[in-house]
Amino acid sequence: MKIIHCADIHLDSQMTANLERKKARERKREILDTFIRMVEYADENSVFAVIIAGDLFDTGNFSAGTRNSVIDAISSHPGIRFYYIMGNHGGGDSFVRSIKELPQNLFLFSRQWHTFILYEGRRSKITLSGIELCKDNMNTVYSSLLLDPGDFNIVTMHGQITAYQAKNSPDNISLADLRNKNIDYLALGHVHEYREGELPPRGRYCYCGCLEGRGFDECGSHGFVLLNIDEESFSYTTQFVDFANRHLHEVIVDISDCRTNTDIRTRIARLLCDRKIKSGDLVKVVLAGDIEVDCEKNTGYLTNQFKDDFYYVRIKDRTRIAVDYSDYELDASLKGEFVRLVKGDDSLSDDEKAQIIRCGFQALNGEEIEL
Repeated sequence: MKIIHCADIHLDSQMTANLERKKARERKREILDTFIRMVEYADENSVFAVIIAGDLFDTGNFSAGTRNSVIDAISSHPGIRFYYIMGNHGGGDSFVRSIKELPQNLFLFSRQWHTFILYEGRRSKITLSGIELCKDNMNTVYSSLLLDPGDFNIVTMHGQITAYQAKNSPDNISLADLRNKNIDYLALGHVHEYREGELPPRGRYCYCGCLEGRGFDECGSHGFVLLNIDEESFSYTTQFVDFANRHLHEVIVDISDCRTNTDIRTRIARLLCDRKIKSGDLVKVVLAGDIEVDCEKNTGYLTNQFKDDFYYVRIKDRTRIAVDYSDYELDASLKGEFVRLVKGDDSLSDDEKAQIIRCGFQALNGEEIEL
C-alpha cells in the first residue's frame, strides 16, 4: 500500500515578500500546479491515499478558482482517498465551509480522535488516526489516543514537536506523551522542511515539509514523503520525493579580498557555477567578509549582472568594513581629516564609524552612495 504524506502547501500565498506582482501571481499559480501534479503522480503510481497534514491553504482568504481546482483534483481521482487535517492557518475551516458537497473520497478529522481503516486483513489492520489540536482538547489529547498494538497505526497531527507537553500551547506536540502508544508512523505538518526521527518503541515521526519553498527561509529540497507498507508483514519504507517546481538557494560569498565590482561579480559567478543552480530557481546571494573601506561594491549593479540568469536574484550585503585608522592619522588630505573627525566621535560605535567613513569616501570619489 502506497500513501503520500504531504503538508503545509499554503495555497494562495501572496508571495509578494520577494517578488514583484507579476511573478508573485505566477508563483502562486505554480504552487497550485505542484499540488495538482502531486495528485497526478499519485494516480500514475497507484497511491492508495494522500494524507494532507495541515495548512492546505495559507489563509481563509482564497480564490474560488483555487478552491475549485483543489476539489476537481480530488473528485476526479475517486480511486485515491484524501485525508485532510486543518492545521493552524485558518484556511482549512473556510475551505470546508465553502464546499456545497464534499467529494466522497475526501475524509476530514475533527477535534476528537477519529480512526479510519485503510486495510483490514484476517487478523490485523492498517489504520489512520488524527486529531485537530485546540485548547479544548490539549489536556486529554494523549490519554484519549487508544490504538491496537496488533495493527499498523499511522497517526497524523499538525504542530511543533516538543520533548514534553507545553502548558497553554495547543500547537505543540509532546513526543514523550506519544511514546508507547503503538504508533508506527507519525505523519506531521507545520515544519516546512523534511525532518524525521525515532518514536520509541516501534515508530518514527516525520515532517514531510512543504511542497514548494516560498521564501529564503525555505531553501533546499521540498516535496512529499511516499510511504510504502507491506500489508502482510507490516514492514514499510519511506522515500522523500523532491517535487518542487523551483528551488530557493542562499549562497554566502566571502569578498574579503575583493576590491572592485568586477572582482565581486567574478567571485559570485564562480560560486553560483559550482553550486549548479538551475536557471529557473530563486537565489539569494549574501556578501560576507571584512572589506576595505574604499572597496568598490554596488549591490544594485551586481544584481543587474545576474538577474537574467535566474528566475529571481537578490543580493544582500552583510560585509563589515575594516578601517585601519593608522593609515589616515598623518594624511593631510580631505579624506584624512574626515576619518579623524569621525574616529573622534565617541557617540558612534565602531560599525557606525566604518559605515559613515565608507559613505563619505563614496561621496568624495563622486560615486553613488549605497546605504
